[in-house]
Amino acid sequence: MPCKNTIRNYIEGGIYHVYNRGVEKRQIFMDDQDYTVFLHILKRYLIPPEKSSLQVAPVIQVGPVRRLPDCRQTNLYKEIQLLCYCLMPNHFHLILKQATEKSIIEFIRRLTNSYIKYFNEKHKRVGTLFQGRYKAALVNKESYLLHLSRYIHANPRELFKNIDNFRKYSYSSYLDYLGDRHAQWVHPEEILNYFEKQKGDLGGDEFSSYQNFVETYSEDEEHKILKNLILE
Repeated sequence: MPCKNTIRNYIEGGIYHVYNRGVEKRQIFMDDQDYTVFLHILKRYLIPPEKSSLQVAPVIQVGPVRRLPDCRQTNLYKEIQLLCYCLMPNHFHLILKQATEKSIIEFIRRLTNSYIKYFNEKHKRVGTLFQGRYKAALVNKESYLLHLSRYIHANPRELFKNIDNFRKYSYSSYLDYLGDRHAQWVHPEEILNYFEKQKGDLGGDEFSSYQNFVETYSEDEEHKILKNLILE
Protein backbone atom coordinates (compact mmCIF):
# COMPACT_ATOMS: atom_id res chain seq x y z
CA MET A 1 0.00 0.00 0.00
CA PRO A 2 1.42 3.42 -0.87
CA CYS A 3 2.60 5.63 2.00
CA LYS A 4 0.46 8.53 3.08
CA ASN A 5 0.67 11.53 0.75
CA THR A 6 2.89 9.78 -1.83
CA ILE A 7 0.08 9.67 -4.41
CA ARG A 8 0.01 13.17 -5.82
CA ASN A 9 -2.89 14.56 -7.77
CA TYR A 10 -1.46 17.91 -8.74
CA ILE A 11 -3.73 20.67 -9.96
CA GLU A 12 -3.01 23.98 -11.62
CA GLY A 13 -2.95 26.75 -9.02
CA GLY A 14 -2.96 24.25 -6.16
CA ILE A 15 -1.40 24.83 -2.74
CA TYR A 16 0.55 21.92 -1.23
CA HIS A 17 2.27 21.00 1.99
CA VAL A 18 5.54 19.41 0.88
CA TYR A 19 7.80 17.76 3.41
CA ASN A 20 10.46 15.11 3.91
CA ARG A 21 12.97 13.99 6.49
CA GLY A 22 16.30 12.27 6.64
CA VAL A 23 16.63 8.57 5.96
CA GLU A 24 16.22 6.68 9.25
CA LYS A 25 15.29 10.09 10.73
CA ARG A 26 18.93 11.19 10.55
CA GLN A 27 19.91 14.83 10.44
CA ILE A 28 19.84 16.54 7.06
CA PHE A 29 21.27 19.78 8.49
CA MET A 30 24.44 19.26 10.50
CA ASP A 31 25.44 22.88 11.07
CA ASP A 32 24.48 26.47 10.27
CA GLN A 33 26.14 26.29 6.87
CA ASP A 34 23.90 23.41 5.80
CA TYR A 35 20.77 25.39 6.67
CA THR A 36 22.16 28.44 4.86
CA VAL A 37 22.96 26.48 1.72
CA PHE A 38 19.48 24.96 1.54
CA LEU A 39 17.93 28.42 1.88
CA HIS A 40 20.34 29.83 -0.67
CA ILE A 41 19.28 27.20 -3.20
CA LEU A 42 15.63 28.00 -2.49
CA LYS A 43 16.29 31.69 -3.08
CA ARG A 44 18.18 31.10 -6.32
CA TYR A 45 15.23 29.17 -7.77
CA LEU A 46 12.54 31.53 -6.50
CA ILE A 47 13.66 35.07 -7.32
CA PRO A 48 13.94 36.55 -10.83
CA PRO A 49 17.28 35.79 -12.55
CA GLU A 50 18.24 39.46 -12.77
CA LYS A 51 17.82 39.86 -9.00
CA SER A 52 19.53 36.54 -8.31
CA SER A 53 22.67 37.71 -10.09
CA LEU A 54 22.84 40.72 -7.77
CA GLN A 55 22.08 38.91 -4.53
CA VAL A 56 24.29 35.87 -4.57
CA ALA A 57 25.82 34.72 -1.33
CA PRO A 58 29.62 34.31 -1.32
CA VAL A 59 30.91 31.12 -2.93
CA ILE A 60 31.01 28.40 -0.28
CA GLN A 61 34.10 26.23 -0.30
CA VAL A 62 34.18 23.17 1.93
CA GLY A 63 36.54 20.42 0.92
CA PRO A 64 35.64 19.37 -2.64
CA VAL A 65 32.58 21.66 -2.73
CA ARG A 66 33.57 24.60 -4.95
CA ARG A 67 30.32 26.41 -5.59
CA LEU A 68 26.59 26.07 -5.33
CA PRO A 69 24.60 25.28 -8.47
CA ASP A 70 23.79 28.22 -10.73
CA CYS A 71 20.00 28.15 -10.74
CA ARG A 72 19.46 31.23 -12.89
CA GLN A 73 19.04 29.26 -16.10
CA THR A 74 16.42 26.98 -14.51
CA ASN A 75 14.65 29.60 -12.43
CA LEU A 76 11.07 28.80 -11.40
CA TYR A 77 9.95 32.08 -9.87
CA LYS A 78 7.04 32.35 -12.33
CA GLU A 79 5.84 28.83 -11.54
CA ILE A 80 6.28 28.48 -7.76
CA GLN A 81 5.42 30.68 -4.80
CA LEU A 82 6.81 29.76 -1.40
CA LEU A 83 4.19 30.70 1.19
CA CYS A 84 5.78 29.24 4.30
CA TYR A 85 8.75 27.10 5.32
CA CYS A 86 10.61 25.66 8.28
CA LEU A 87 13.87 23.72 8.40
CA MET A 88 14.48 21.41 11.34
CA PRO A 89 17.53 19.24 12.05
CA ASN A 90 16.09 16.11 10.41
CA HIS A 91 13.23 17.40 8.24
CA PHE A 92 11.81 20.31 6.29
CA HIS A 93 8.35 21.75 5.62
CA LEU A 94 7.31 23.89 2.66
CA ILE A 95 3.94 25.31 1.66
CA LEU A 96 4.04 25.85 -2.09
CA LYS A 97 1.60 27.31 -4.59
CA GLN A 98 2.14 26.17 -8.15
CA ALA A 99 1.14 27.75 -11.45
CA THR A 100 1.03 24.55 -13.54
CA GLU A 101 0.38 20.87 -12.81
CA LYS A 102 4.08 19.94 -13.01
CA SER A 103 5.70 22.92 -11.26
CA ILE A 104 6.17 21.35 -7.82
CA ILE A 105 7.49 18.06 -9.21
CA GLU A 106 10.23 19.88 -11.11
CA PHE A 107 10.97 22.34 -8.32
CA ILE A 108 11.43 19.70 -5.60
CA ARG A 109 13.54 17.55 -7.92
CA ARG A 110 15.94 20.42 -8.58
CA LEU A 111 16.00 21.61 -4.96
CA THR A 112 16.68 18.23 -3.37
CA ASN A 113 19.15 17.06 -6.02
CA SER A 114 21.17 20.26 -5.61
CA TYR A 115 21.19 19.98 -1.85
CA ILE A 116 22.02 16.25 -1.79
CA LYS A 117 25.01 16.86 -4.06
CA TYR A 118 26.28 19.62 -1.80
CA PHE A 119 25.62 17.65 1.42
CA ASN A 120 27.25 14.43 0.25
CA GLU A 121 30.36 16.21 -1.01
CA LYS A 122 30.75 18.27 2.14
CA HIS A 123 30.16 15.41 4.57
CA LYS A 124 32.02 12.82 2.48
CA ARG A 125 29.12 10.45 2.11
CA VAL A 126 27.27 8.69 -0.72
CA GLY A 127 23.73 7.50 -1.24
CA THR A 128 20.32 8.81 -0.40
CA LEU A 129 19.80 11.58 2.13
CA PHE A 130 16.02 11.67 2.40
CA GLN A 131 13.52 9.06 3.54
CA GLY A 132 12.16 8.05 0.16
CA ARG A 133 10.23 10.41 -2.06
CA TYR A 134 8.98 13.63 -0.61
CA LYS A 135 5.40 13.79 0.65
CA ALA A 136 2.87 16.27 -0.70
CA ALA A 137 -0.67 16.97 0.49
CA LEU A 138 -3.15 19.25 -1.27
CA VAL A 139 -4.38 22.03 1.02
CA ASN A 140 -7.89 22.63 -0.27
CA LYS A 141 -9.43 24.61 2.60
CA GLU A 142 -8.49 28.09 3.74
CA SER A 143 -8.78 27.08 7.41
CA TYR A 144 -6.37 24.17 6.81
CA LEU A 145 -3.90 26.53 5.19
CA LEU A 146 -3.91 28.86 8.17
CA HIS A 147 -3.61 26.09 10.76
CA LEU A 148 -0.92 24.37 8.71
CA SER A 149 1.20 27.53 8.67
CA ARG A 150 0.73 27.70 12.45
CA TYR A 151 1.88 24.09 12.86
CA ILE A 152 4.93 24.66 10.65
CA HIS A 153 5.99 27.90 12.30
CA ALA A 154 5.55 26.36 15.76
CA ASN A 155 7.87 23.45 14.93
CA PRO A 156 11.05 25.05 16.38
CA ARG A 157 9.46 25.66 19.79
CA GLU A 158 10.88 22.34 20.95
CA LEU A 159 14.40 23.68 20.37
CA PHE A 160 14.08 26.67 22.70
CA LYS A 161 13.09 27.31 26.31
CA ASN A 162 12.97 31.07 25.74
CA ILE A 163 10.10 32.34 23.57
CA ASP A 164 12.20 35.28 22.34
CA ASN A 165 14.79 32.88 20.91
CA PHE A 166 12.02 30.94 19.20
CA ARG A 167 10.82 34.15 17.53
CA LYS A 168 14.33 34.81 16.23
CA TYR A 169 14.77 31.36 14.67
CA SER A 170 16.16 32.25 11.26
CA TYR A 171 15.53 28.95 9.47
CA SER A 172 11.80 29.44 9.08
CA SER A 173 9.57 32.06 7.47
CA TYR A 174 8.15 33.17 10.83
CA LEU A 175 10.35 36.28 10.82
CA ASP A 176 8.79 37.28 7.48
CA TYR A 177 5.32 36.87 8.97
CA LEU A 178 6.24 39.03 11.95
CA GLY A 179 7.57 41.73 9.64
CA ASP A 180 11.12 41.44 11.01
CA ARG A 181 12.46 40.19 7.68
CA HIS A 182 11.31 40.73 4.10
CA ALA A 183 12.69 37.99 1.87
CA GLN A 184 11.63 38.62 -1.74
CA TRP A 185 11.19 34.90 -2.35
CA VAL A 186 8.72 34.32 0.52
CA HIS A 187 5.04 35.31 0.17
CA PRO A 188 3.39 35.61 3.60
CA GLU A 189 0.63 37.88 2.31
CA GLU A 190 -1.49 34.96 1.07
CA ILE A 191 -1.82 33.48 4.56
CA LEU A 192 -1.85 36.79 6.44
CA ASN A 193 -4.72 37.99 4.27
CA TYR A 194 -6.67 34.82 5.09
CA PHE A 195 -5.97 35.39 8.78
CA GLU A 196 -7.36 38.91 8.67
CA LYS A 197 -10.42 37.72 6.82
CA GLN A 198 -11.14 34.64 8.92
CA LYS A 199 -9.72 35.25 12.37
CA GLY A 200 -13.24 35.66 13.75
CA ASP A 201 -13.83 31.99 12.93
CA LEU A 202 -10.66 30.83 14.69
CA GLY A 203 -11.70 31.21 18.28
CA GLY A 204 -12.46 34.85 18.93
CA ASP A 205 -10.61 37.91 20.10
CA GLU A 206 -7.74 35.99 21.71
CA PHE A 207 -6.31 35.56 18.20
CA SER A 208 -5.75 39.28 17.78
CA SER A 209 -2.67 38.78 15.59
CA TYR A 210 -0.94 36.09 13.59
CA GLN A 211 1.84 36.06 16.19
CA ASN A 212 -0.65 35.38 18.95
CA PHE A 213 -2.27 32.67 16.82
CA VAL A 214 1.07 30.85 16.38
CA GLU A 215 2.30 31.29 19.93
CA THR A 216 -0.88 29.88 21.47
CA TYR A 217 -0.33 26.71 19.43
CA SER A 218 -1.60 23.44 20.90
CA GLU A 219 -0.14 20.26 19.41
CA ASP A 220 -3.21 18.17 20.26
CA GLU A 221 -5.53 20.76 18.73
CA GLU A 222 -3.57 20.99 15.49
CA HIS A 223 -3.36 17.22 15.10
CA LYS A 224 -7.14 16.99 15.31
CA ILE A 225 -7.59 19.72 12.70
CA LEU A 226 -4.84 18.84 10.25
CA LYS A 227 -4.77 15.03 10.52
CA ASN A 228 -3.03 13.75 7.38
CA LEU A 229 -1.51 17.12 6.44
CA ILE A 230 1.28 16.90 9.03
CA LEU A 231 4.49 14.94 9.33
CA GLU A 232 4.04 11.45 10.73
